[in-house]
Amino acid sequence: MRTSQMLIPTLREEPGEAETVSHRLMLRAGMIRKVAAGIYTYLPLGLRVIRKVEAIIREEMNRAGAQELLMPIASPAELWRETGRWDFYGKELLRFKDRHERDFCLGPTHEEVITDLIRREVRSYRQLPLNCYQIQTKFRDEIRPRFGLMRGREFIMKDAYSFDRDEAGATVSYQKMYDAYHRIFTRCGLTFRAVEADTGLIGGTSSHEFMVLADTGEETILYADQGTYAANVERAEVLPPTETTTESPRPLRKVPTPGARTVEEVTALLKIAPQQLVKTMLYRTAKDTVAVLVRGDHEVNEIKVKKLLGVVEIELASPDKVAAVTGAPVGFAGPVGLRGTRILADQAVKALRNFVVGGNETDTHYVDANWERDFAVEQFADLRNARAGDPSPTGQGRLRVARGIEVGHVFMLGAKYSQSMKATFLDPQGQETMAVMGCYGIGVGRTAASAIEQNHDAKGIIWPAPIAPFHVHLLPLSQSAAVTEATRSLYDLLTQAGIEVLWDDRDERAGVKFNDADLIGAPCHLIVGEKGLAQGLVELKRRKTGEATRLPQDQVLTQVQAMLANLPKT
Repeated sequence: MRTSQMLIPTLREEPGEAETVSHRLMLRAGMIRKVAAGIYTYLPLGLRVIRKVEAIIREEMNRAGAQELLMPIASPAELWRETGRWDFYGKELLRFKDRHERDFCLGPTHEEVITDLIRREVRSYRQLPLNCYQIQTKFRDEIRPRFGLMRGREFIMKDAYSFDRDEAGATVSYQKMYDAYHRIFTRCGLTFRAVEADTGLIGGTSSHEFMVLADTGEETILYADQGTYAANVERAEVLPPTETTTESPRPLRKVPTPGARTVEEVTALLKIAPQQLVKTMLYRTAKDTVAVLVRGDHEVNEIKVKKLLGVVEIELASPDKVAAVTGAPVGFAGPVGLRGTRILADQAVKALRNFVVGGNETDTHYVDANWERDFAVEQFADLRNARAGDPSPTGQGRLRVARGIEVGHVFMLGAKYSQSMKATFLDPQGQETMAVMGCYGIGVGRTAASAIEQNHDAKGIIWPAPIAPFHVHLLPLSQSAAVTEATRSLYDLLTQAGIEVLWDDRDERAGVKFNDADLIGAPCHLIVGEKGLAQGLVELKRRKTGEATRLPQDQVLTQVQAMLANLPKT
């Protein structure tokens, strides 16, 4: 393909709207353009990358036994009301009415639609197991779309749904998808980890996220420096303390702490370590207010609290609510004398003695508090975020922290949707049985953007070969007859061998062409100039390292093939 025949509007200036490396470079390389907040047009270069990611996904999904179909982006409210998600999903679900005043939504995911299809078409256990997938546009009305393709409102997603006769079969289907995802992201040339994750709005019993490791990642993941344990920060487990203080309880004392509200202020004033202070965090649920106690150097994990309480949502109590419950402003809440409020505590608090808590009075804290004597805890549990240095939950090594970008998610749904939508089949005994489900998603645009976050330098993108828009960027340095003829000959030679070539045939300065080539990021650059041709040579450069080799034209094909063979490939 010739550059003059393609829409590649590269930018010299840094786009002011860009917040991440991938967003900035995709705009500068002419791969995407913004239509509205979180909504983008894919230009030809960007779409070539998307299609390559999709092709890898299709091959691996088909290899795993899944069947491709295509569901509509719009779905009727009746299906969502059956599962209760019409109201539960919140404002991310874009709702609208058709001309007959019937409620519809734009699908952010398709559990309801696929389950409706299967309950209508599957009657017997002989039709199971079944796994269907699609690659299609989704819409989630994010409150703050940002980061380009990382968190848009409209996006391309591969979503698959498995239906099995029983839990054992569902486990097999889940493992097939888990393995397929490993192959997909490996073939895309990404460095990633599969981590245990929370099931979130999708629901179900268990899930794994596939995280591309990148310093710019939104998510925090924790992994063991020994063994294979890995989880996101919402899901990472914390073992109970192995040591408990033998210190004898001291008398409880109330002390003035004027103006000291934060952990840093209180510990500095009282000259204690943060581990000797217990924070009291007040949360509101739909029914009541709950106090959650954690050590001063720990942070509450709200996902764990929600699971322990068995509720869908919690939120920090407002300052007015804190004052009404405790009698004091935010910063002075404590468990001693707290009435009418359930008290939960992280398991690390159970190991403490003689610690500091809020005094439920302005500018006041209690010193030498002890939970067995001074207040009652309804339940101790793992309620904090894991952090670097904690022992691995498997007992192998300690946890380390990395940043990650979620590109895929697999869920074991169980009978969550089949039960609410009555997706049943007849088992061998003729009895009606609920189908056991799994669902599996991949963000196609996110995968492309994550590849950039992981593969770039100051000059631009460095695409992994399997998803690069072109394998070779052909750069003639003049418009002379000799250079043009040599360039055409090389273009024909490479394309006939199945190598994708972008020929920069513009009448531009060499510096402009080099800058655009580095920005666009094809794995190989092939440079044709008059001086080199006078010696019978052209220059082949590896984009990633900048390593350049001058070689005769008749060696170009074998050298390019060798270079691409040593790069990540399909």
